[in-house]
Amino acid sequence: MAISTLHLSLLLTLSSLAAAAASASADGSDVVAELLALQSQSDSGVIHLNDHLFNRLLTATKPPRPFSLLIFFDATQLHSKTELQLKALRSEFALVASSFIANNEDNPSSRSKLFFCDVEFRESQSTFSAFGVNSLPHIRLVPATARNVKDDSQQMDAGDFSRLAESMAEFVESKTKLTVGPIHRPPLFSKKQLMVIFAVVLIWLPFMVKKVIAGETLLHDRKIWMAGAVFVYFFSVSGSMHNIIRKMPMFLADRNDPSRLIFFYQGSGMQLGAEGFAIGFLYTIVGLLLALMTHVLVKVRNVTAQRLIMIVALFVSFWAVKKVVSLDNWKTGYGIHMYWPSSWQ
Repeated sequence: MAISTLHLSLLLTLSSLAAAAASASADGSDVVAELLALQSQSDSGVIHLNDHLFNRLLTATKPPRPFSLLIFFDATQLHSKTELQLKALRSEFALVASSFIANNEDNPSSRSKLFFCDVEFRESQSTFSAFGVNSLPHIRLVPATARNVKDDSQQMDAGDFSRLAESMAEFVESKTKLTVGPIHRPPLFSKKQLMVIFAVVLIWLPFMVKKVIAGETLLHDRKIWMAGAVFVYFFSVSGSMHNIIRKMPMFLADRNDPSRLIFFYQGSGMQLGAEGFAIGFLYTIVGLLLALMTHVLVKVRNVTAQRLIMIVALFVSFWAVKKVVSLDNWKTGYGIHMYWPSSWQ
């Protein structure tokens, strides 16, 4: 009788443990705990997946799962192709992940609902095939309700990559209703670098003050100021700051014909460096011609020469502005039409 009671107690204990394990597997708490552990082992919070781990995460839980996955598809053999910007986009993806974790440090429930992951082509070819990924860059959100990863997942549009981390954060917030928060970018200079710069400035300051008092600096040269004004004007109208911040390439290779280069990208969500330089060059021509007519041409005493130069300058300015408007119409799809008085129609 005692043996039967012992066997019954063991059977009940094993049944309870099995029920508890089944319950934990059903609600996905063990998978979430594993993901949190993997997340803590990564410096940026991005979990590196392979085919085995990805399949296990999906098969261990049933939808609706207690978490969503944002996956960055990478290929190390394509990092040398600067037009794809895979390394830069991977770095921006890591910034979004670390910012999301830092901003939700006091909100564990939100932090455990989304995990940032990456997969590499050579290690996870089956995962690439399951999602149907055949081109990069590619970011895909696997929502908690996804049953088929290819049909139920949501792809980030290629045009949204132009704003890098900020556009990725907006994509996450719009699709998951979670708050990413501000992007925490590393400082431009470290503390040691700032100390070195400060020391150099202190040493150089007395010599600079002496030069300024004597009027022997480049800032006292009128030609330098003129060249600087033209440079600032070109820098402003060409969108160079946008290209620097977003690390935009000068051109892209045509996916249908790799030997062909694309210098002008049709679509308002992305601007190539060549586009900005072309527009900046046209605007700079107009600005220089305007400066010529208002500061130089007025000093010419020959009326015929004045009129001839003014006509040529106006014609070239009109042609340059027309080219800018035509490019804007082609790129954005919005037409800009001239206004004519009703009596002229």
